[in-house]
Parts: sequence; C-alpha cells; structure tokens
Amino acid sequence: MNTDAAVGVQLTEVTPEPGSDKPDPILKVHRISKSFGGLRAVDVEHLEVQRGVVTALIGPNGAGKTTFFNLISGFDTPDTGEWSFNDGSLSGLPAYTIARRGMVRTFQLTKALARLTVMQNMKLGATGQKGENIFRALVPPTWRAQDREIEERADGLLERFNMAHMRDDFAGELSGGQRKLLEMARALMSRPEMVLLDEPTAGVNPALKQSLLGHVREVVEEGTTVMFVEHDMDMVRDISDWVVVMGEGTIIAEGPHDAIGRNQTVIDAYLGRHHDQPLTVEEEQAQLEEADQAIDHSSAGARDPKDAP
Repeated sequence: MNTDAAVGVQLTEVTPEPGSDKPDPILKVHRISKSFGGLRAVDVEHLEVQRGVVTALIGPNGAGKTTFFNLISGFDTPDTGEWSFNDGSLSGLPAYTIARRGMVRTFQLTKALARLTVMQNMKLGATGQKGENIFRALVPPTWRAQDREIEERADGLLERFNMAHMRDDFAGELSGGQRKLLEMARALMSRPEMVLLDEPTAGVNPALKQSLLGHVREVVEEGTTVMFVEHDMDMVRDISDWVVVMGEGTIIAEGPHDAIGRNQTVIDAYLGRHHDQPLTVEEEQAQLEEADQAIDHSSAGARDPKDAP
C-alpha cells in the first residue's frame, strides 16, 4: 500500500461516495457512456482518479470495467462524454496519442508479439524513437546512440522484473504469467505518469502474483499513478489506496477498501442479497395493490363497448 503520509491525509478528506472530488486528480471522466445495441455497457456520470495512488476498479463480471478502460485509453470510442488527463482533454484522441501523453495500459489478454524476442517487445514500448522516421532510418548514425540507450533501459527493467535471462527468448515461448510481467515492463518503457492494469494477476501462479504486486508497489513509490481492474479481493486490500466499484456500467460506490467492504450497495451488486431477503409487510402490501390495479385495468379494457351504459 502507498505509505506516503500526504497522500493518506488527502484521501481521508475525500467523501466516500460515487463521483467524489479529489484534491489532485490526474484523470477526470465526465458523463462518458457506451452502448452496444440495447445494452448500456458504460454510463459513468463523474469519476476522478487521485494522482500518485493505487486505485482499484472492481465489480461483478459484466459491470463494464474493461469497456471503461477501453474508452479512456482510446481503444474504443464512447457514445457521449469527455475525459482529461493532467487537465488536457483526451476526448477523440487515438490510443497511441493518449500513450504519448503519459497514460498507458495493459490488457486482460496479453498483447505480447509472439514472434518477436522479449527485448524486441521491450524496445517497441519506447516512444520518440528517431529510427521510426523513414528517412532517418536510412542513416544509422542518427539513431544508433538513442537505440543503445533504449536497450540499456530495457535491460534495466528486465533485470528488475527478473526476466534478464529471457531477453533473447521469443515472447511466444513465455508462460502466461511471464507474458504479464513482460507487458507491464514494456508499458514502463515509455516512462508513463499513469498505468492502467486490466486484471494483472488473472491466470498467474501465486509466486508470480507476489512478484507483480511488488512491482506495482515499486512503480507507485516512484511516482506513477496506477489504476487496476481486479477480482482478487486480497490484492485489492493489499495494495489499493482507494476503491471504485462499478455495477451495470455505473459507479455505485467509492472509498477506502474497509468502507467498501461494509457498503450494502456493493454487497447487493455482488451477491444480490436483496433478492434473497423476505419482503416487509409494506413491500408485500404495495405489490398486492399494484397487482389489483393491473387486474382492474385489464378488466376495464376487455369490457365490451355495447355493455357500457
């Protein structure tokens, strides 16, 4: 968990309710929505993500978490809404431009390029490479020095992620957990200000899971803001400073994880507890009255007009 005292004080002053304002938000989302046919997948009225902390985005399957990530990272286009990063609008920008602005993401299903080596995958994550220009590419002296610097940075990150011995292996030969590590390490090649992690520990064995958690802590300690989608509540409790809960596309709760665990709306969203509880006398009477009204209305509509006085 982020132990920065200033961050802790800031968050304790935030009202734990959906759409709450943050003291220093790095990301602001306002009235963003996305529908697929008749299904409203995302309908977020307002959300702010505090700078320099770990924010967990949780919710039942189908709550709209990954779709929300796709929208704010530029991999999908919302029907309505706007969002900003460091007070600069990201609305309508493609994914690569958003990444260059300093917000990058990983995916639930890893996107490592299987036929490239681990080092080649890492180097692809670096931005502003001179050799990407078609004319400069023909003149190696203009980009070789930068390429060596990029490779040195990649080697440093692979060492940090305990993957240095795999630098020349093809990404397709890695296990699922190793590909998760590679994708996270590659995301850091661009020196982002914010990282979006979509289920970083899904399908990862316990040993690698602990390694991933440690890397997330290190990233935040270095000043990077992290927001992650996760179903593992132990991970949420271990490293999150703030929890945002989605249900049926909307933000239904926000707050520290202790408060979220006691939130009845969140419990209902996950367990549907209110459906299992017996009706109160008032609720039962209201349902009976509604049924009687429906029967009377149906009977009136079916009466033969000739029978009218």
